Amino acid sequence: MKKTIITALLCFALGSAMPAAAYAMELVVGGQPVGIQLNTDGVMVAGLAAIETAEGEKSPAADAGFRQGDIIIKIGERKVSCAADFIDAVAALNGESAPVTALREGKAVEMTVQPVLSAENQWMLGMWLRDGLSGIGTLTFCDPDSGIYGALGHSVNDEDSGMMLPLGDGSISSAEIVGIVPGSQGAPGELTGAADTGEILGSVEKNTEKGIYGHSYVNFSGKVVETGQVQPGKASIVSTINGKEPREYSVEINRVYSEHGCTRVMLTVTDPDLCAATGGIVQGMSGSPILQNGCLVGAVTHVFVNDPTRGYGISIQDMLETAEIEDKAA
Repeated sequence: MKKTIITALLCFALGSAMPAAAYAMELVVGGQPVGIQLNTDGVMVAGLAAIETAEGEKSPAADAGFRQGDIIIKIGERKVSCAADFIDAVAALNGESAPVTALREGKAVEMTVQPVLSAENQWMLGMWLRDGLSGIGTLTFCDPDSGIYGALGHSVNDEDSGMMLPLGDGSISSAEIVGIVPGSQGAPGELTGAADTGEILGSVEKNTEKGIYGHSYVNFSGKVVETGQVQPGKASIVSTINGKEPREYSVEINRVYSEHGCTRVMLTVTDPDLCAATGGIVQGMSGSPILQNGCLVGAVTHVFVNDPTRGYGISIQDMLETAEIEDKAA
């Protein structure tokens, strides 16, 4: 049986609560690229490694019981907020064992670890660490009343473990698309972007399976439309494949279905200009708004690796519910 492969569309180089009861009968349509910077609260164990020592290879972190995805928040009595804190705390142990506190599936666990001296004469625990990620994605919407925005339509995950990145804080910034690697069968393409971290556009306060959300610091430009229910038929997506200006491209909604309590969309790109430029849907287009009958109905989330003209999306109602924005028309 032929295996269908899909891939999430956030192009990466490497939550906290928001007030509800903001009303969003009408939303500003996105489609423009944004730079995304997320920082963890603590450091994430992205992987475990063996350390070459004078006595041979040793794996102190694995021996102590650490797992990929653990979030280290304390070594001894020293709080760990970033990778630099972790490195300093390990060096300060000077080879002595110490208790390490980590979060695992939301619960605190404590393990005792014994550093080893590497062949480079450094005290090490044998871990690959992650304390943040940065990349390019697409803005889906902004509520002009509350300033709450949504983007991506899926979570930001650690590239090594595949686990959702536990969010400490983050921001979105101005960005532009500077190049395209077209998609082809079996090889997802991507948009090459450049973020201007000196021009911060908003906060990132939630990293969820249905997108990232936060408050904007600026008034996003774009047409204001009502939200609607997605259905099979002709539609369009709004995306940027060059520079900063979004453009509308035709698609066909092939199927609308429910999966794990979420309304999912299957679509096909029919726009000849988009197919000629990108091959269809490529990484970096994640979050591109889906318009239908003059309404905002959803966002693009994933592409079929074996057919870049086809992809998946999420309904706007699911994104608004996750952002805690109520629709007056509902």
